[in-house]
Amino acid sequence: MALMPVSDALAAVLAGAEPLPEEMIALDEAFHRVLARDVAARRTQPPQAMSAMDGYAVRAADAARVDAQLTVIGEVAAGRPFAGAVGAGEAVRIFTGGVVPDGADAVVIQEDTVTDGKRVTIKEAATRGRHIRPAGIDFHEGDVLLRQGTRLTDRGLALAAGMNHPQLPVRRRPKVAILATGDELVMPGTTPGHGQIVYSNGYALHALARSEGADTIDLGVAADTLEATTAGIRRARQSGADILITTGGASVGDHDLVQQALQDEGTSMAFWKIAMRPGKPMMHGRLGAMRVIGLPGNPVSSYVCGFLFMVPLIRALSGHSLVHHCRERAVLGRDVRANDQREDYLRARLEVRDDGTLIAVPVDHQDSSLLANLAAAQALLVRPPFAPKAEAGAPCEVLRLPV
Repeated sequence: MALMPVSDALAAVLAGAEPLPEEMIALDEAFHRVLARDVAARRTQPPQAMSAMDGYAVRAADAARVDAQLTVIGEVAAGRPFAGAVGAGEAVRIFTGGVVPDGADAVVIQEDTVTDGKRVTIKEAATRGRHIRPAGIDFHEGDVLLRQGTRLTDRGLALAAGMNHPQLPVRRRPKVAILATGDELVMPGTTPGHGQIVYSNGYALHALARSEGADTIDLGVAADTLEATTAGIRRARQSGADILITTGGASVGDHDLVQQALQDEGTSMAFWKIAMRPGKPMMHGRLGAMRVIGLPGNPVSSYVCGFLFMVPLIRALSGHSLVHHCRERAVLGRDVRANDQREDYLRARLEVRDDGTLIAVPVDHQDSSLLANLAAAQALLVRPPFAPKAEAGAPCEVLRLPV
C-alpha cells in the first residue's frame, strides 16, 4: 500500500465527523465544554445607569463651577436605590455600583468635594455623564455574545453568568478508549525485566485527549496475542467509545496484530501507513460507529500522531469551531538537512528575539523513542516532502505543542 500524504490522511480521519448530540449542563460544570448553540443575553447589563465611583450624584449644570454648594438629600448604595429624584441645587451621596437617581446626570467623586453631611461643596467642576456607566454599556438583552462552537473559558463562564444563564447547551464529550499492546510493557513503578520497558504512551494520550475535553477510558495493556488484542477492541465497543486509540502493534512484524484484530472484528480500514516522520505505520478505520486510530508504539511517534490526528477528531466530534491546528511562521535556529518523500515533524524549542521574531531550534536527536527530547520541545517544526536543505535564518512553519 502506497504511503498516504498527511493532508489526505487527516481528511480521511475527519470525513463524516459530525458533532455529538447536545445536552444541557449546569453553568459550574461547563468549563471547557463546547457550545451547541448560540447564547444570547437574557438581560441588559447594567440594567440602569450606575455610578462608577464613590461620590455625589448631581445635575451637571448645578456643579459646573468650583465651590458650588448643593444640599444632600439622600444616599444610594449598590442594591439600595434612592426613591426620589435629584432637583435643582441638590445632590445624593452615591457609592460605586449604585443606581444613578432620576434627575442626576453626573457623579462628582468624593475626593473632589468637601461636606458637612448636609451640604456638599464642589471642588472639581462636573461634566455630564462623568463617572456614570450607562445602561447597557456592557450588553443588551438579546445580544448574542457566545457563539456555537465556542469552547468555554473561565471568562466565557463569567459572561454566561452575567447574561443570566444557569445552564448552557453543549455537545456531549467524546469518549476516547485507549488500548496499548506489547508484551514488553510494564507499568511505572515496577522493575522491568530483561527486554522490557516502562509503559508511557497512554499517559500522554489520556492527558492530551482530556485537555481537549474528551472523557477517556483506560483499556490497559494487551498482550501480543490476537485473542488479547481482540478482547481489548471488544471492550472499547462495549464501553460506548466514540474513538478507539491503539498504541503499538501497528507495524509489519509477526507480533504486530492490531490491524488483523481490527479487520477480524469488521473494521473498514481507510488507510495504513502515512508519508510522515515520525509515525509512518499509523492506521485508521471505522468499526461500526466507533472511529479507530492505530498509533505506532514508539513514544514520540505515538504522541505526534495523537496530536496531529486524534486532537482534530476530538474537536470535530465536540463541535468545536476550531478543528485544525494553526501553523505559525518562524525562522530556523540551526541548519536542517534536505527531506525525502515523507513530511517531517521535528521536535523543536522556541525562542523569541528582542524584535519579536520566533526562532525554532530543532532538538539535537530526533529518534522516535526519545521521551526527554519530546518533553523538552515546545513545537513541531514542519518540513514538507522533498524540502531542500535549509540554513539557519530561513523561514519555516511550526505547530505549538500544548502547555
